[in-house]
Amino acid sequence: MKRIALLAISLSLLFSGARLAQPDESKPASLDDLKKLPITCFVPSYLPKGFKLKEAEISYDEGTDEEGQSYKAPLYGIEWSDGKGTFSIEAAAEGIGDRNIMETEDSEEAEIQSPLFGRIYIIYTPKGKEGAKREILTNWVEDEQMKADQAKSTTWHGQLGRFHGFTGRKMTVAEFSKVVTSLHPIKGDGKTTSRPPPLKLHPRIFDMIDCWLSDSESPVVTEINLDAVEMNKNEFDMDEVKPDGEWTRAPKEDGGFMRYRVLGLKGNTYTVEYQENGGGSLTTDSTIEFDIGKRSMQRDGKTENIRILRVVSYKSK
Repeated sequence: MKRIALLAISLSLLFSGARLAQPDESKPASLDDLKKLPITCFVPSYLPKGFKLKEAEISYDEGTDEEGQSYKAPLYGIEWSDGKGTFSIEAAAEGIGDRNIMETEDSEEAEIQSPLFGRIYIIYTPKGKEGAKREILTNWVEDEQMKADQAKSTTWHGQLGRFHGFTGRKMTVAEFSKVVTSLHPIKGDGKTTSRPPPLKLHPRIFDMIDCWLSDSESPVVTEINLDAVEMNKNEFDMDEVKPDGEWTRAPKEDGGFMRYRVLGLKGNTYTVEYQENGGGSLTTDSTIEFDIGKRSMQRDGKTENIRILRVVSYKSK
């Protein structure tokens, strides 16, 4: 399992048991207070039956950058509960360690595909996807502002990007996954999840699905090993992938481009529009529906579980 572990001065808002910690300058807050913060705070549009807001907090961490300029960084934490189970969110600006630290003989790892954050790794105990879990933890996920901050500088000096971590207690993996995939910015309207941002996929994946212009039948490739794509950085270099408004874009070797945008997400099925230009005046356009899951296969005589993208619908314009 992939984990995010950055070693620096700790600036995270941590939880103790099922309650929020009380860092310096922390104070009780309402959801309206969180809307006023300059950082992005997330809330779910779905919660299990009986869950209500229990506690929200805003805290600040003050520091001085290398040029002697002082900053005051806001953080937030939220917790919902039904009196037994809880779902909570914590935020951090830097100095994050590994949240998935409960590895015991009775813990198990899995992943969630989020429309906002892409692949999210989780670990829970006890093992088995059925039944309520004692605790479920995600790895840290970055919001879009944090990604933009990191693209500009490797040194944090009070920017507005944040890491977010999600915790569930005494709830099932299915419930936890549904809550996490319903998360949206608190300044949004709750419909954000119906307009998901681009996936964290290389556009070349969709280039493999489309056929050559001189051919007549598509899709050519209908199942793609995403684990292999992630490892094969020569052909799928994510450093060349850039946001282009609502599109995710990468250059083609001949001077053209390939790009896609997410049109919708229903359950685990994504709909994307894919466009390709070979460097001339013609741009091809297709709509592709696919889901992301796992299946087992034999490789070198051993059974492996691989993550796959499977095409379920294709239409060219």
